[in-house]
Amino acid sequence: MNKSATLMAGVAAIALLSSPVYAAKAKSDSTSVPAPVATQANDPRVDELSQRIDALEAELQQSEMHQAADHNKVDGWKPMTGWWDNTTISGRMYYDITNVSNKRAGVASGTDGFNFDVKRFYVGIDHTFDKVFSANVTTDFTYDGTTKASQVYIKKAYLQAKIDDAFTVRIGSADLPWIPYAEDTYGYRFVENTLSDRAKFGTSADWGVHVLGKLADGLINYQVSAVSGAGYKAAGSTSFRPEHPDVEGRVGLDYMGFQLAVGGYWGDLGAMKSNTVFHDAERFNALAAYKIDGLKIGVEYFTASNWTQVQTATASHATGFSPFASYQIVPEWSVFGRYDYVKPYSDAARSSFHNDYYNVGIDYSPAKIIDFALVYKHDGGYGGNFADANGTIGGTAFVPGNSGNYNEVGLFGQLRW
Repeated sequence: MNKSATLMAGVAAIALLSSPVYAAKAKSDSTSVPAPVATQANDPRVDELSQRIDALEAELQQSEMHQAADHNKVDGWKPMTGWWDNTTISGRMYYDITNVSNKRAGVASGTDGFNFDVKRFYVGIDHTFDKVFSANVTTDFTYDGTTKASQVYIKKAYLQAKIDDAFTVRIGSADLPWIPYAEDTYGYRFVENTLSDRAKFGTSADWGVHVLGKLADGLINYQVSAVSGAGYKAAGSTSFRPEHPDVEGRVGLDYMGFQLAVGGYWGDLGAMKSNTVFHDAERFNALAAYKIDGLKIGVEYFTASNWTQVQTATASHATGFSPFASYQIVPEWSVFGRYDYVKPYSDAARSSFHNDYYNVGIDYSPAKIIDFALVYKHDGGYGGNFADANGTIGGTAFVPGNSGNYNEVGLFGQLRW
């Protein structure tokens, strides 16, 4: 019982014991002869009772004031605030523990063997200034073969103004419209880059101005970016001056498990204004996917002109497609597979070359932040070679039969927070 309740009980007890009725009853219990009871206002016992009650009320009031002050100390306490209240730090790592066999024209390429690889390690810092403005900085790293050391660099760094769900502007290095969208749809980026990225007909981020949003309650999504064209690593040089910005865009539809999207790119890929430009690089992308009851199927397609020939007189054309599928057996387990076919060249000397790629795997995700996937993947170049995300693939010369195969098996995974 607290102090206030004790004091109230004391007041009630004194009042009861000292009351005329209780006195009369006590008297009647001790003798059968009624006794007169003091009722006059100037009775000393009444004065004494009144004084006791006043003293108790004063003490009760003082106690309640102390309790209120103590509560105010607790309720009024606030933690220290600062920039960290509106700042979040995130991270993502792609890694693998695998064995690689890469033979070119039947001869080991020198990249064979077993290793633990960290393909990507992003650390992102997001800060919200108010309901409209926010900022992001995301770092990545690369291994420098010359210095034999890992080097950290900026992948994304932008200021964002979200005017509405339908209209957001980012200024700086940010995600481009196509490849990050395709990665989200595919779902297994930690195993392999998506089609255009793997075959090096695009990049995932660049410096410039990016406008994006969603319309009709998310039914329609879009993004348009005007960028340098040289990718996110080409920053900081005051002499880097292309003649005009490159443009990449996408518009997509997301309806009841269906995804449809088309996109495109036009520009000089960062060619300096002082350089001779023979062709504009162009690319068209399309993607369709459907997801129902844990099953996802989809296909990605691209066609590109002069992607590697902007500053070369000879024109070239490339095309590729990539069907993929996955099935979530239970929440923690899923199986997946994918096939890519790419013809990166159209000129007569290299037109017979083509690239076949496929992977199959089973993924275990014990928590949302972790994936472990047992994967086999094959990357082959037939009648020549080209460079993709797995290195130089194929033979040593552009002649029929001069081919090579890259095979990798092991554990692929990602950690994110």
